[in-house]
Amino acid sequence: MARPMTITEKILAKHAGKADVKPGDNVWIDVDVLMTHDVCGPGTIGIFKREFGEDAKVWDPDRVVIIPDHYIFTADDKCHRNIQILRDFVTRQGIRYYYDPDFVNANEGSGMPSPYRDPTKTNYKGVCHKALPEEGHLRPGEVLLGTDSHTCTAGAFGQFATGVGNTDAAFTLGTGKTWVKVPPTMKFVFHGEIPPYLTAKDLILAVIGQISVSGATYKSMYFTGEGIASLTLEDRMTLTNMAIEAGGKNGVCDVDDKTLNYVKARSTRPEWEVFTDDAGAAYDYEFEWDLGVMEPMVAKPHSPDNKATARACEDTKLDRAYVGSCTGGKITDMIMVAALLDGQQVKIPTFVVPGSTEVHADMLRMNIRGEDKKLGEKSIYETLEAAGCNIGPSSCAACLGGPKDTFGRLNEAINCISTTNRNFPGRMGDKNAGVFLASPLTVAASALTGHVTDPREFVSEPIVTGSAGLV
Repeated sequence: MARPMTITEKILAKHAGKADVKPGDNVWIDVDVLMTHDVCGPGTIGIFKREFGEDAKVWDPDRVVIIPDHYIFTADDKCHRNIQILRDFVTRQGIRYYYDPDFVNANEGSGMPSPYRDPTKTNYKGVCHKALPEEGHLRPGEVLLGTDSHTCTAGAFGQFATGVGNTDAAFTLGTGKTWVKVPPTMKFVFHGEIPPYLTAKDLILAVIGQISVSGATYKSMYFTGEGIASLTLEDRMTLTNMAIEAGGKNGVCDVDDKTLNYVKARSTRPEWEVFTDDAGAAYDYEFEWDLGVMEPMVAKPHSPDNKATARACEDTKLDRAYVGSCTGGKITDMIMVAALLDGQQVKIPTFVVPGSTEVHADMLRMNIRGEDKKLGEKSIYETLEAAGCNIGPSSCAACLGGPKDTFGRLNEAINCISTTNRNFPGRMGDKNAGVFLASPLTVAASALTGHVTDPREFVSEPIVTGSAGLV
């Protein structure tokens, strides 16, 4: 009889062809999807060619997904060269799922690309972690590897998803397999419904602040309880996205109707298997929170575990606000910000970057209640514009700093409150800039005042997100 197992253990056991596995076991597993992008893709391709041969073929061209997203809107020739390397590779390999920034001219000296004119009429998709579910590449029970540390975002869909280096990715590219040590599972239980002034960003900042940026090193972080069930599927993606900020191997949530409805509407493959934790499964660590008493949180410079309540930071003057990234650029994030800013004016420069071209399109067609806007109504995009926000095209943009011409980049030593996921020195640009990580609500409230602000000053009723992000 198989031993009681966690979700992560069950997925790894299935993909290893074993009845059961336990923490510490080293197993060969089959990989369902390998993702790479413009930053790590060229390096992965180079190692693949060196080790398997210049004319070698990838193990399955329909299970390789390539999503350029990081350094797109820049005049930097090196970034454009990376795009061309990807284009050449997918053409030779016959890779089906390549989402090309078709507006980028890869010729030397081509300068800053003109962004897509219509987000619905480009092959470009934006941030990989948002595009993966939108384009149907995520399913419960599967194994996803990606050459990006925030690949763990996909664990919100009940799968094992983790970031790998270029060498591991190149091996998988040629074989469809990888070598994994089974991680122990940490269990985080949240009780109660999510209050209107909190988002998943507050929850994960509380977790990381409790266990530290190394507290989950090479462990699976399992988020559960009625509090997690009350979150939107997009908000759960914020939880699992930041598992890596605690050192986690992966993050994972239970699969429910929200997950299944989304996957059924999007998946490129019809089959998947839902796993649940067994009664009696062993956990390395367990902790519980009551959402009814949790406060809006902030991570102060220069570490995601440098936690404080937003209320305790209200004397901190800010120079900029930033809304975007795989953690804060989803359509429900945009609705939260727009609903709070509606009819008001920001006091500090506020940069908004949609997480994907689909989010960008939804911002143009939806009102701030998450429904198709009616005649005479402002869209989410128009609401943010009217509040004084600077809105850029979909991309990773300033989350990873990037070249100096990157939209929203911190090019001087200023204080910025941001929905992004890291605040290390230099992460968003200038190494002396101070980045305060916070929820979309806290960022929006702070944009209105010019200092770190508890969103409870502006939010008392639930913000309705309608059909946004559901399917």
